[in-house]
Amino acid sequence: MTRAAGRRARPGRPVWNKVPQVTAAFWVVKILTTGMGETTSDYLARTMGPIPAVGSAGLLLAAVLFAQARTRRHVPAVYWAAVVMVSVFGTMAADVAHVALGVPYAVSAPVFAVALALVFRLWRRTEGTLAVETVSGGRPELFYWSAVMATFALGTAVGDLTAATFGWGYLTSGLVFAALIAVPALGHRLARMPSVLAFWWAYVLTRPLGACFADWAGVSRERGGLGLGTGPVSLALGVVITAAVVVLAVGARRSPRGPKGCEA
Repeated sequence: MTRAAGRRARPGRPVWNKVPQVTAAFWVVKILTTGMGETTSDYLARTMGPIPAVGSAGLLLAAVLFAQARTRRHVPAVYWAAVVMVSVFGTMAADVAHVALGVPYAVSAPVFAVALALVFRLWRRTEGTLAVETVSGGRPELFYWSAVMATFALGTAVGDLTAATFGWGYLTSGLVFAALIAVPALGHRLARMPSVLAFWWAYVLTRPLGACFADWAGVSRERGGLGLGTGPVSLALGVVITAAVVVLAVGARRSPRGPKGCEA
């Protein structure tokens, strides 16, 4: 438990972490949610229209974040529902900036990067750490979800920048991000890269990684994809994510997590 977290804890009351332990399962589900967010956003915008889609996604995002804020400890179903909706809405935010407002991805990507840096700076200055194991509610949780939202918007813009603006295509972009996401893992193990830096580096890259491969599966062959359709890809990812979260929830019940201080 950090010094700042210790000051927030009430005497005699355990402080519970509200985000998952960072394991291989965490990264797998996280990447799946990024892919689902990309294809679901495209599907909803096409079938409902951009304005109704953004409005509906915004309302649902607010609802699940409210539910997440009301929990006292990590609840897998609530947490991952919030991540999925952040993924959908964050994708829409980046796409609206490009399609509706005409902002090039080469401009929006740096803007979202600056926004993320400002969140990190304020978070670190206020709480003294960016470590996710200190997210127990209140201000740390607010900073955490603000950072998550910024990472999704940034990742969407970067992924579309490489796939569309640079002309790499979805598959090539996905392979590039798959290589880049290995850097923090190797850096942490071999070069003693700080764990917080390695975590957030990888977290940002999960967005374009999952989105590029999901787009590659969903878009037409004329656009360099497999032509499976954004709707079917979203449905398939949703089923896999639901199954994975059920498994995580069962595991959490069998091995309940204790107060903060567990591995992050």
